[in-house]
Amino acid sequence: MPIPSRGPEPDPPPEGAVEPPRGDLAQPGPQAEQAEPGPDAATGTATTDDEHAAALREAEDRWRRALADLDNLRKRHARELKGQAAAERARTAAAFLPVIDNLELALSHAAADPGAIVEGVRAVRDQAVNVLERLGYPRQAESGVPFDPARHEVVGVVQEPDADPNTVVQVLRPGYGEAERQLRPAAVTVAKRE
Repeated sequence: MPIPSRGPEPDPPPEGAVEPPRGDLAQPGPQAEQAEPGPDAATGTATTDDEHAAALREAEDRWRRALADLDNLRKRHARELKGQAAAERARTAAAFLPVIDNLELALSHAAADPGAIVEGVRAVRDQAVNVLERLGYPRQAESGVPFDPARHEVVGVVQEPDADPNTVVQVLRPGYGEAERQLRPAAVTVAKRE
């Protein structure tokens, strides 16, 4: 009866190579005295090496999974931010739709009563300012207040005897927002220092 083989035969070593020792042959060298087996003799060092290798493979697997989770989290966060930005842009644009509708209505009535268009445009402007205020950007157009470089942009300096020095005399273009959240500063003229 033929003996079944254990698997494919290993490739023969290249010419001139020394074959590694086989486990079933006695190793040359001095024979060590047989000592009593220690507490690790039952498990052997091969088992501890296998345990260490398995623990290392498990740690590497956990590490790779953590990296994949982190990458997925980054991608999801980027998608959510993009979606939130798009939703906020849509909400802001939708807030201005009534302003556009009212401007179109004022323009359509301009031919019938040219004087009424001025009142209509003022009402539309007030509506647009109200939309900006609801979005968190109140209108800044006060004169007679001290100059504040965080809220004002100086476009001119004038001699004004009734105004204190370094005071806003005239607002040429209103600003919108507060110092921390500002769309633009107010363009102003300021009284000269004496």
